[in-house]
This record gives sequence, C-alpha cells and structure tokens, in this order.
Amino acid sequence: MKEVTILGLGYIGLPTAAMFASHGTKVRGVDVNESICNTINEGKIHIEEPYLEQIVKQSVLSGMLNASTKVEECENYIIAVPTPITKDKKADLSYVISAAESIFPVLKKDSLVILESTVSPKCTDQVLVPILEKSGLEAGKDFYVAHCPERVLPGQIIHELEHNNRIIGGFTEESAIRARELYSIFVKGEMYITDSITAELCKLMENTYRDVNIALANELAVICENLGLNAWEVVSYANKHPRVNIHQPGPGVGGHCLAVDPWFVVEAAPMIARIIQLSRKTNDSMPEYVAKKIADIVPEESKIVILGCTYKPNVDDMRESPIIELIDILKSKYEVEIVDPFIEQYNKNIYEASNNADLVVLGVNHRHFKTINFDVLSKVVDRKILFDTRNFFSREKVIESGFRYILLGDGNTI
Repeated sequence: MKEVTILGLGYIGLPTAAMFASHGTKVRGVDVNESICNTINEGKIHIEEPYLEQIVKQSVLSGMLNASTKVEECENYIIAVPTPITKDKKADLSYVISAAESIFPVLKKDSLVILESTVSPKCTDQVLVPILEKSGLEAGKDFYVAHCPERVLPGQIIHELEHNNRIIGGFTEESAIRARELYSIFVKGEMYITDSITAELCKLMENTYRDVNIALANELAVICENLGLNAWEVVSYANKHPRVNIHQPGPGVGGHCLAVDPWFVVEAAPMIARIIQLSRKTNDSMPEYVAKKIADIVPEESKIVILGCTYKPNVDDMRESPIIELIDILKSKYEVEIVDPFIEQYNKNIYEASNNADLVVLGVNHRHFKTINFDVLSKVVDRKILFDTRNFFSREKVIESGFRYILLGDGNTI
C-alpha cells in the first residue's frame, strides 16, 4: 500500500489528503496547528468545501487518514503550505522553508517530494532542493523532487482535483514521472510533464492572465463612467467577437491566487513585467476608487451596509478580499454594518442590519442575496440608495421598490 505525507492541511492540502485516502492510499496529514489536527482526527473539517467533510469522515473512520503535528519517515511527501505575499510584494517562502526543514531529517533514499504550493520561479531548484539535500542525499539521484501546482476552484475542489489537467515539473525527468505515477491514483485529467521552473511559471501566468484581463475590465469601467457609458454593455457586445473575452469589472481582486501570484512574476523580472505590475496596481486601486464613489453618494457618518466580504461569491474565504480593504477605508468615516452568510460573525438578518441605513452596497454576489425582497428592504433603509458593484441585481426590480440604483462602471447611473 502506498503512503503519502501531506504538509499543510488547508484549502488545498486537506482535500488532496482526502482524495488520496479515499482512493486507497494511507495518508498522514501534517499541520503546525494542533487544533486543526484534532478536528480532522475527529472526522471533521475546519474549512467549507462541498463533499469534503463526508470524505474526511469516512477516511478517518477507515484508518486511511490521520493528522499530526510531526513529520515522520515516508515514501512520498507533498508540500501544500501557504505562500503569502510580504508587504513589499515578494513571495513569503517561510512556510515552504519550514516544511522542507521538517522533511530532510527523515528523508530516505528513493523518496519523492512534491511541492504544490504556488511559488516564485526557481524556488523548487534553488530553495527547496538545497534544504532537502541537507539530508546527505542528492536530489535527482538519491531522491526525487517535483513541482505540481494546484489548479482548483474553491467550491469545486473535489471535482477539479480529480478531473482537471495538471502540469508536473520535475527536477529531473524521472522525478516528474514518479510524481505522475503518484497522482494517477486519483487524477483522471491529463498530466503534462515539464521541468520544475516551467511548471512554476505556468501556474503564475494562468492567474496573471486573468488578473491582467480583469484590470482591463476595471480600467474600462472607469473610462465608461467618465464617458457616460455602461461598461457592462460594452463588454457584452465586445465579447460577441469570436476571439474576444473581456472579463468583468468589480471592486477589486482578492484570493490567494489572482491577487498574489502576479507579484511573484514581477519579483522575478521587475524591470520587464511592466504590464503585469500595472495591472496589479490597477486592481489594487479599486477599493479606494469605490470608496471615493461612496463619498460622492452619501455624507460622512452615514450608515452603510456592505453585503458580502469574502474574496469571491459563495465561499467562506476572506484572504486578500478587496471588500475587507474597502471596509477598512470606510470605517474611518462611516458607520459600517457587514452582512455575509458565509462568515459566522456577519451572518445576520439583512433587513435588521439595514435598519436606518443610508446606503446598501453589494460587495460580493453571493447567491443568497438573490432572494432579497427589495420592497421589504426599502421600508427600513432611510435614503434608499443601492450601489451594485457586480451588476448582480435587476435594475428594474430595485428601482420599482423605490431605490436609487447605482452600478459600478455605468456612467448613466452616477
């Protein structure tokens, strides 16, 4: 029976552990947080993801999955720890380094170490390998190293882990082949083999492409507001061209990927990656831009209700959320009430939270907000103004209920 140790039991590590365990592989999950380990060993989960809890519960009960704070000798290791960004927009590799430092004392000949964490180019070869070689073993000869970045969408992780194509970059070709053999236990998508640096940059550019496209849409939104046009209409018509796919504007870009990964590319080539850097700055500027629009809509000390604070709809993940940044800006001048059904402390009754509000702002287009009764909402909101940053609500229904409707990127509703 194959065995695998997975370091980091967060949004990627725990689902990956569950997939291996549910497909007949003995899994030891490792996390520095003892509370997380205890939760998993009880067959429970600490993150929200469809179908994950039942798989974890079954895997724990069958004895195929257990969690610990200690790394032990194993034939396969997968590092799935966070790689946040520093204040100066550089990759924080401290978690990767810590994971590697915990592996090398128990690393044995013919073991395989896979780095799944999204990292800056050359990290696998220049950061991970030297630490592992402290074991006295030589990478590519005595043990194998590969980089296989995750490519999943929160809310669909279980399905995408199994069915998405994967890029596997080996320190050597044999390392990549060994990694492909391991993932073939549950992956049904195509697995493409390349070198580790190419795999690192592929993952970064996948997210950079989307970030640059969103920046284009956000810039278009500002242009349209100045020209008195509707950016959403422009995007809709432009995308009818068979080779055009402009993304949608919004109040900013968040999450652990799109808001972070492009900076890793800039770090690798700061004097060259000018479009990428400008796009990041454009998207990072949107919370401030939205805050300035709000200042034009209502006076200071007004009560503002923010609907949604996660980084994307229908998840409980607030990492790098632009709405959190927007809220921080607004709190210095306004009374701010937050409603988000996915965050326990903000899971409030919308109508009660909006009592005597001056402005309601749709920050995240959670599916729950589609059920809002605007006739009821209009009875408790004083100024009856709704600012939709996502083009989520029906303009007609909002206006019919007595609200003034303002849409981000629409110069006709300012």
